[in-house]
Amino acid sequence: MPQQIPADSVGLVEPKNHHFDTPLELECGRTLPAYDLVYETYGTLNSNASNAVLICHALSGHHHAAGYHSMADKRPGWWDTCIGPGKVIDTNRFFVVCLNNLGGCHGSSGPSSINPETGQPWGPDFPMMTIKDWVNSQVRLADVLGIQRWAAVIGGSMGGMQALQWSIDYPERLSHCVVIAAAPKLSAQNIAFNEVARQSILTDPNFHGGRYYLHDTYPRQGLILARMVGHITYLSDDAMRMKFGRDLRAGRFHYGFDVEFQVESYLRHQGEVFSRNFDANTYLLMTKALDYFDPAREFEDNLETALAQPSCKFLVMSFTSDWRFAPERSREIVDGLVHAGRDVSYAEIDTPKGHDAFLLDIPEYVKLFGAYMHRVANEVENSINSVENTNA
Repeated sequence: MPQQIPADSVGLVEPKNHHFDTPLELECGRTLPAYDLVYETYGTLNSNASNAVLICHALSGHHHAAGYHSMADKRPGWWDTCIGPGKVIDTNRFFVVCLNNLGGCHGSSGPSSINPETGQPWGPDFPMMTIKDWVNSQVRLADVLGIQRWAAVIGGSMGGMQALQWSIDYPERLSHCVVIAAAPKLSAQNIAFNEVARQSILTDPNFHGGRYYLHDTYPRQGLILARMVGHITYLSDDAMRMKFGRDLRAGRFHYGFDVEFQVESYLRHQGEVFSRNFDANTYLLMTKALDYFDPAREFEDNLETALAQPSCKFLVMSFTSDWRFAPERSREIVDGLVHAGRDVSYAEIDTPKGHDAFLLDIPEYVKLFGAYMHRVANEVENSINSVENTNA
């Protein structure tokens, strides 16, 4: 736990919940009659609500992006590196919003929530979600908060896909779009990784067809395996080599199938922790949402046509060692934006950290990202000053 909250932290924060009674029509053809969205905010919304920034989370993320819920917290929110006073997303200048997506397991309505029609957890009956559905629900939250236009919508990995979808579906509602370590759609290899992870859950004896809540159990082993598979893809070969090499836990071989290498111990630990904190049905749902993402599909499979819809400015960033969403996938987005005549900046960060690099304090990345967000903040403040001078 923090003995003292750092000066550049947003400090102690409290999640908020908003209940929506207006039905939400979904891409799968079903309708969610009512739902809750849990979110956090950092900073202060300015007088004309022009300094708001939306943070879209990745697969295993949630609404707690920065700060601490209590002094007993062992670590801050998942993107505390970049969100806070004086940081990349400066809460002295921006009003930052981050929510837990529908279908999640950290407070927003999802498979582990109670289905009002049955009085039992939704489980596998919870509707299938898509990234487009998430964006539509985020628009409703923006309306509740009085935000008609975001200064920026930002996300890494799956969050970057949401940011991209925002720019296409609601071009008039954001000024900047920041897409980090993402892709315009998943490759066959990525879909394959997701399917292996899903099968590890679906075939776990404790899955019970997704109704494990009623059996007072959960597919622990399946979740552990799913996380192990996923985690391997988030790290590069160089990152694993530098972190673990071929180091042995006991310094010698035991000639058996128990944990011997440090990397084995690490993966099992990560899987165990994840299995205790993440819902299996949510994992299935979110990996499927990733698989379905393909905004060009609505534009006769033409990405350039899809990317002609946005009117905002873009920052796209990738990492050289990211093989889950390799730089060439980000360049597909950039090329589409350039050909569509959109304003786009692109940075390819040289780092051995792999896909998880977007979460880390990498100097070049933080510097470039920070410079862009400084420009965004200046635009917001100059716009306010211009209006005030005109009124004077």
